[in-house]
Amino acid sequence: MAIGKRILFFLLTNIAVIALVSVVLSVFNVAPYLTGTGLDYNSLLIFSALFGFAGAFVSLFISKWMAKHAFGVKVFDRPESPAERLVFETVERLAHTLNIGMPEVGIYDSPEANAFATGWNKNNALVAVSTGLAQNMTKEELEGVLGHEMSHVANGDMVTLTLIQGVVNTFVIFFARIAAYGVQTFLSRDGDGEGVGMLAYHVTAIVFEILFGIFASMIVAAFSRHREFRADAGSARLLGQEKMIAALKRLQTLQETLVDPRGKAFATMKISDRPSSFLKLFSSHPPLAERITALERA
Repeated sequence: MAIGKRILFFLLTNIAVIALVSVVLSVFNVAPYLTGTGLDYNSLLIFSALFGFAGAFVSLFISKWMAKHAFGVKVFDRPESPAERLVFETVERLAHTLNIGMPEVGIYDSPEANAFATGWNKNNALVAVSTGLAQNMTKEELEGVLGHEMSHVANGDMVTLTLIQGVVNTFVIFFARIAAYGVQTFLSRDGDGEGVGMLAYHVTAIVFEILFGIFASMIVAAFSRHREFRADAGSARLLGQEKMIAALKRLQTLQETLVDPRGKAFATMKISDRPSSFLKLFSSHPPLAERITALERA
């Protein structure tokens, strides 16, 4: 929940699919939108949409499988410990309240306090918590976290994120190839687009996709931050404002105490203890203090 891992793995898979498509196009010289007189913008837009949404939807449909294998999630339907029983029964109760299908419930071994929800639709989801979260939160705090994750599921956030990502991908591919065609035209002196010019087109298209993709990620991150506020509010409605605020405050404490035991020796390896305004543009989650304030003002 606090780190946004479901978003991270979703985006990484999405980027990998687009990168693979770009490599295949370059190797086999598949460019149906290039004509003898320049770019066919209609064909390019259709092409961009097909591959842009393909990456997003592939990420969505394999998100549960990917999360299970990446984190080593132990999925259970028969709780074996009090913590597992509390997680399972809370998710079951919330699924009934929200009138959605019972998600798969899991736990994974990690000292950090975290939880996530993923899945391709609200009736076929996965909700998982870390051992660090389950062992360091009270019953009320853990319920607040699970209410947040179940709100994500009920709101269909992963599907909505997929549509946003698909649109963003489409324009990244579209404008990257327009820019690459401009570079190719400039470098190609013989007028037929061969030789150095065509090579430049394929290389430059990939470079521009990376550059445009970085800026496009700001759009997706901004949307994700908005959904976090909404999921917080959803948990507050389901379980009470006090529980959600207590959960966020506990997360603040755990972020400060559950640190690397080797201490400050590795502090310089961190990007930033307090990210700058620029770096916040790429964050999938708002600062915990802002989320607490938003709930207190609600």
